[in-house]
Amino acid sequence: QVQLVESGGGLVPAGGSLRLSCAASGRTFARYAMGWFRQAPGKEREFAAAINWSGGSTHYADSVKGRFTISRDNAKNTVYLQMNSLKPEDTAVYYCAARRAYSDYDVPLQFDHWGQGTQVTVSS
Repeated sequence: QVQLVESGGGLVPAGGSLRLSCAASGRTFARYAMGWFRQAPGKEREFAAAINWSGGSTHYADSVKGRFTISRDNAKNTVYLQMNSLKPEDTAVYYCAARRAYSDYDVPLQFDHWGQGTQVTVSS
C-alpha cells in the first residue's frame, strides 16, 4: 500500500513555471511506476506524464511534451513534475498516481493509488 500527497500547485501567469511534488509513504516506492494526470473542470482526467520505477523511462502527452519534465528521487520517496512555459489550458487539478506495472501508463484506470490533487491555475 502506498499513500500519495501532492504539493506545489498555485497561480502562475502564462509563460511561468511550477514544480509539483508527490511524496509517497511506505518502503516500496521504488517498486512503483508513477504518473501525473490532470483534470480540468467539466473534462475527463487526462494523462500528462509517467516514469518507470528506476526513472530510466519516461513518457509524455503530446500537449506537454517539451515543456514538462517528470523525475523521481527514490531515496526521498518523491516524484516531481517540472512545468515550464505554462499555458492557460494547463489549468487543472493535477494528480499523481502509482501502480506496479509500467504498461498502459497513460490510462487512469490502470493506476491503483492516487493522491488528493493540487490545483494549478495559469492566468492569461
